[in-house]
Amino acid sequence: MIHPQFDEPAGKARGVMFDLDGTLILSNRELGEYRVLPSAVETLTELKARGIPFLALTNGSAYPAARQAPRLRALGLPIDDGNLFTPNSVAANIFRQRGFDKVMVLGTEGVRSALKELGVATCQPGDPGAKTAPAIYVAWHPDCTMEDIHAAAEAVLNGGAFFTASDVPFFATQSGRSFGFSCAICGAIARVTGLEPEVTGKPSLQAMQFIADQLGIDMHEVMVLGDDPKVETEMARLGGAIGVGVTTGTTSLDEWAQAEQSRRPHRVIDNVREILDLGLLA
Repeated sequence: MIHPQFDEPAGKARGVMFDLDGTLILSNRELGEYRVLPSAVETLTELKARGIPFLALTNGSAYPAARQAPRLRALGLPIDDGNLFTPNSVAANIFRQRGFDKVMVLGTEGVRSALKELGVATCQPGDPGAKTAPAIYVAWHPDCTMEDIHAAAEAVLNGGAFFTASDVPFFATQSGRSFGFSCAICGAIARVTGLEPEVTGKPSLQAMQFIADQLGIDMHEVMVLGDDPKVETEMARLGGAIGVGVTTGTTSLDEWAQAEQSRRPHRVIDNVREILDLGLLA
């Protein structure tokens, strides 16, 4: 259903960004199993047939796109490796632009591999030179230890720039809301250092600009589809894009209605296919 109370005037979108968890799929809490949500395959297939460019940006940082995209295609979702992005994609772009020659990573092997594939040299807590790393990046790290947090805090206090893939406390899974590790890890580091991390994933403006650049359009021409007002919709508002909320993930219709203006979507739908009926695609 397209909910008529969300009827703010909006322009026309020339490209679409999809969230993954809660919008196109639901994973289990270990991120090892995916279930496609109703009409997701048909919607992407129709967009492809119409020649409307789209991509997926997830705040999940556990795997490189080249590992995750084939698993999505196995579900029938027509998402090429080059059309799937994570906070690691945005982070690597930032690290290169700012000239960081090495980044301390608090994350899994998948996080480090993703950054390496994108041309970023990494180190881990305890490695030679880690204490003086010019940048510290916190991502998916379910096995994080107090020693890791201590090393990262020390590097930040030594002047290292502090980044995180995501500061979102929860994400949607098959079992309901699941805990976001990077949010908690960064909370500990911030409490010790007094410094908050720069977010590379959603809802950062850097991520919004990255999406628009990948689609080859301006930010205001992007339709941003997602299930969290604090993530996708806030990012859409920051970049002047078109925000569309779905009720298939972490946020109910009532919760969407209660969102403050900076996080309120232009439209709310119950099924992802309904973006084709909104009249907002150029």
